[in-house]
Amino acid sequence: MSWRELLPPWLVIAAGLTGIVLLCVSTKDVPVSPLRTKYGIVLDAGSSHTILFIYQWTTTKGNKTGVIRECSSCLVQGLGISNYSDFPQNVKKSLESCLNWAQKEIPADQHSQTPLYFGASASTRQLNLTHPTLPDGVLAALAVALKSSPFDFQRAQILSSPEKEAFNWVAVNYVLGNFFKYDWRGQLVPSGKGTAGVLSVGGTSAQLTAVVKEENQAPMEGARLQLYGQTHSVYTRRCPCHGTDQLRSSLLSTLIQEQRSAKTVSNPCWPLSYSWEVQWHSVHAGPCAVSNDTSDIPGPEVFNIIGSSNPTACMGLVQRLLNSSSSCSFFEHPLSSVYKPSQTRFLVMSEAMDFMRETVRSLDLRQAVNRLCGMSLKELVKESQTSLDTLADYCLVSAFIFHLSTKGYTFDLDRSVWTAFQKKMGDPSSGWTLGYLLNLTNTVPQDSPTFLKGIEPGVWSLLLILFVVLLTGSFMRISYRVMVKENSFSNRNSSVFDDD
Repeated sequence: MSWRELLPPWLVIAAGLTGIVLLCVSTKDVPVSPLRTKYGIVLDAGSSHTILFIYQWTTTKGNKTGVIRECSSCLVQGLGISNYSDFPQNVKKSLESCLNWAQKEIPADQHSQTPLYFGASASTRQLNLTHPTLPDGVLAALAVALKSSPFDFQRAQILSSPEKEAFNWVAVNYVLGNFFKYDWRGQLVPSGKGTAGVLSVGGTSAQLTAVVKEENQAPMEGARLQLYGQTHSVYTRRCPCHGTDQLRSSLLSTLIQEQRSAKTVSNPCWPLSYSWEVQWHSVHAGPCAVSNDTSDIPGPEVFNIIGSSNPTACMGLVQRLLNSSSSCSFFEHPLSSVYKPSQTRFLVMSEAMDFMRETVRSLDLRQAVNRLCGMSLKELVKESQTSLDTLADYCLVSAFIFHLSTKGYTFDLDRSVWTAFQKKMGDPSSGWTLGYLLNLTNTVPQDSPTFLKGIEPGVWSLLLILFVVLLTGSFMRISYRVMVKENSFSNRNSSVFDDD
């Protein structure tokens, strides 16, 4: 049986016509983005130490902004960058270990394409105020050290407090998935969830950062950020003299003045069995002093402060202290005139709140603060390996946060939310560096995509049906011809045997 018998002319004609149709069908170029990993490095220069963070993201972006997936870090040996102001030439040596580690973590062919950024915060800002020329020498030495690395050094800058808080806000909302989500096609689309605010409690001040109303007239500092195709007006309200260290000094100053005749002073915000000798001038000096009049403080210069673990007295004392404060902008303007919406939920960045979430399982803030402030020193130490001096201030900070909640601020105490945040973020101190790099990915060029020829889904469906019909018809035709030939051969054999 020849192939001409199996494939009659009409099938050949049909195949030819199908080929002509395929050549005539209009096509379009379909971009295919290469899924290649990119890297970025951010050096966080804090007051006591410097940390090098490496971030990873794929070359596929969401409306020009990168989707960062992983982070690793290296603690730079030595002191904080500001401590090198007298010997800036030593900066390079301190960075060598972590830069060598980064070279091993990032593939060699990516070194020259990996952007490297340096950001200094609180300590260098303070140095810039007291000795304006010193940071220039440190930054110049840094630039020389970082330019000599194989990475693509971009910039070294001193971040303002509003800038740092804005980037911290970006990191929190990114990790919580408030900017985007993936639809059923795997495409990035707006999440529609709204954004959370951030309350960060530092050593000298506290900051509230959130999206605000455009018509807001309250005195705030901030930035307009373009992320995943959306513009966010992010502003920060600062509360000077209300960080952990300054709150403690103000509280102790008030207690000493109220118990002026006693050498031993009771502190309801410190845990039972905790004591500390305090010099009067150490808590009653500087711009955050409660009162400038020291003439009415007789007796010794040194007082023995003893904790009493009294939640009710502590919260009453903190409330009275804050109500008399004129330096905190948190209480100067109605909340509804500032934030959009007025019931913005705030995630608190504070060691005290981290501890309370882990040890006190209550979503009611008053109950949680009462439980924390009622714990003895022995109970606190049992729950954490943190230093005693740090643990002793947790009650005071949590009482401050509770007082804010009475002014209309809503704080998220859901432990699952915070656990998810820590799991994705890793080291919470990396917050601003993640937000910083996310913002900068808008300027990092995306790899040029490759293109494939494609046809419209409707045309593709019609061609698929045509091929199926053609193949089915061909198979049935060939089967029929084979069966006919076999029957014919069988009939001839039968006739031969009959003749015999």
